[in-house]
Amino acid sequence: MKSDIWLAAGAAAVGTLLIRMLPLYWIQRRWQRAEGKETIMPSWPGVLAPLMIAALLGISMVPQNTGTEGWSATMMGSLVTLLIWHRTRTLGLPVAFGVAAYALVRMGGS
Repeated sequence: MKSDIWLAAGAAAVGTLLIRMLPLYWIQRRWQRAEGKETIMPSWPGVLAPLMIAALLGISMVPQNTGTEGWSATMMGSLVTLLIWHRTRTLGLPVAFGVAAYALVRMGGS
């Protein structure tokens, strides 16, 4: 692989680590400073996680190929994901079936 791909993968890994580690570190420090006092959990960590997931969902909903095939595959994968989630209420199976549906539509159109 070229070095720019490794650099991009490394940057993504560090960014992913930081968005998880920094809020945890900040809250732990806050609790250590308030040792013995009543501390209230701030509301922003509870809001931040769903916002990050929504941002990732928004980015992933726009297909790389913006033609009919790309949009069809994205819509089919999303629909299958939602249907399986509604039926099972789990995380792993809906993603696996959604990715499989996306791949089947993409391979069928090629």
